[in-house]
Amino acid sequence: MCEFCVKHGEGKKWYLQARNYSEDLLSDARRRTFIIDFLSDPDRLRKSVTQLDRFDRLPGFLRGAIGRLISRKMKRSHFGQVVPIEDIEAIFGMVNSITRLACLCRSITLGQEKRYCYAVSLGPDGGRLENIFDGLGKTFFGGPDGAGLERLAREEALSAMKSHEREGLCHTVWTFETPFIAAICNCDRTDCLGLRSTLTHGVRVLFRSEYIATVDPDRCTGCRECMRLCQFGALSFSAARKQVMIDKRLCYGCGVCRSGCSRGALSLVDRSTVPSVARLW
Repeated sequence: MCEFCVKHGEGKKWYLQARNYSEDLLSDARRRTFIIDFLSDPDRLRKSVTQLDRFDRLPGFLRGAIGRLISRKMKRSHFGQVVPIEDIEAIFGMVNSITRLACLCRSITLGQEKRYCYAVSLGPDGGRLENIFDGLGKTFFGGPDGAGLERLAREEALSAMKSHEREGLCHTVWTFETPFIAAICNCDRTDCLGLRSTLTHGVRVLFRSEYIATVDPDRCTGCRECMRLCQFGALSFSAARKQVMIDKRLCYGCGVCRSGCSRGALSLVDRSTVPSVARLW
């Protein structure tokens, strides 16, 4: 299990603990200020893109040291974890409110509104989190031509998540002053700053999932549909075997590859049961 499961989940999946979505955590003034500052200052995220490019030009030993410091700081404030659709469904079963809003990362990297982010809350009708959104102004999240905030029923939200999977996007949960979880995003390594930071620049700001993907050789026909969905480069094709192979050290256990397989050849198993990657987060 990841370190957040130990610190914030008492040895269980920390993002499936209702207390980590609670109004009690959101009542903390420092946390509310952090959320407001984060959402109302997209220029800070724009600067981070430039800083990552500069970071890549540093000597290797310096990149390693700075990267570890950034990761340690982010774990205290805004850190994520890859989560498969089954656990997303469990989260939706816990929370009282699901609100779809525009993704800040895409507004910066694409200059477009893409509704890939979902705010989740245990508060009735969104609770204090909804009050924060109201204070910022609904148009902030949708732009002048957008629909503002969209309240979704659980079934609608789960259907949207499955649609994102078919696009090849992996689900991630994010803290705002850890351990409070306020958002689920749907990420790719091109437009999502979290995945880009972790995978491209080596500055880790999210954990792998609690799972790892496996392939059933008796079911795999080698169609390679799953390969186009993997954000992590974990799938490859064996010309000799005419089958897809999984590099477990690259797999983040998102499970999105399964949505491209019509024969059910791909599945997830607990990361802890695979010794070679049980401690790889």
